[in-house]
Amino acid sequence: MARTMSISNLSYLSVAVAIATTTALPVAAQSKPAAIDRSVGVLIVAHGGRESWNSRVDSLAAAVRHGHVVTGPVGVSFLMGHRVPTHRFQDEVAKLRKAGAQRVVVVPALVSSSGGHYSEIRYLGGASDSLDATLMHHLHMSGLERPTGTQLTVTAALDDAPELARTLAARARAAVPSTRGRALFLFGHGPNSAEDYAAWMKRLRTVADSVKHATGFQSVVVELVRDDAPADVRAEAVKRARELITLQRQATHHDVVVVPILISSGDVAKKLPADLVGLPIVYAAEPLLPDAHMARWVERRVVEAVAHGAKR
Repeated sequence: MARTMSISNLSYLSVAVAIATTTALPVAAQSKPAAIDRSVGVLIVAHGGRESWNSRVDSLAAAVRHGHVVTGPVGVSFLMGHRVPTHRFQDEVAKLRKAGAQRVVVVPALVSSSGGHYSEIRYLGGASDSLDATLMHHLHMSGLERPTGTQLTVTAALDDAPELARTLAARARAAVPSTRGRALFLFGHGPNSAEDYAAWMKRLRTVADSVKHATGFQSVVVELVRDDAPADVRAEAVKRARELITLQRQATHHDVVVVPILISSGDVAKKLPADLVGLPIVYAAEPLLPDAHMARWVERRVVEAVAHGAKR
């Protein structure tokens, strides 16, 4: 449910006008792919957290199982959290094989294909033979290993997927009676390094353009808080986010709708609205999961992986 916060106006001048418009790109129309062979298993790999966080990933897997595209077995694995020992990557692959899968498509339930967690998944799935020592240590401490004897294909994360734009658009439209003349701010976790931040933002700007086109918001802006970065880096990111929202408010004269770009609900989901306390916003707290568009995204990634494999 959306909630409203307010703050006295800050003094910004004509630069606010630049926030009012962005280039709009269409959200691509959904297609209905045919069912794929039952010998293809799917493993959804997510960050992991508390049970309330994990349960939303479970709902994504259930939606994929009950769809008409993936007919083979579907599993879930986590990189962190209390469920890692019972959902280790190598064990989940073995379960899928036992259930009849001859090959497994690994779908990272991550916002971006740039960053440490995606690198870990690529390594586990055999898409990369090297890994940063710190990340390798993390996998070792979590008991995660590369499985053998199974053909694995690792797909891209959400990145600039049209399904991500559809989900964010739905969250934004649900927050206010009308989008006309209003501004939308998309707020995400983000990576630590400047290079990964640039890669995240490049793709998310495309998503923002698609959301703008689909919803009719006057302004759509995206920013990342870089939650795991050093404190001064995170503080600067929060300051920039607050300034951007203030500019959007001055340009539109309406409270700004804020939608988080988060896979599930957890500690970060609580921190983001706290970062924006006192600003003139309507905060739509619902994360990306559960949502039917996310299940369609997993299906599309699997279909693309199978098609790519057939061409080789």
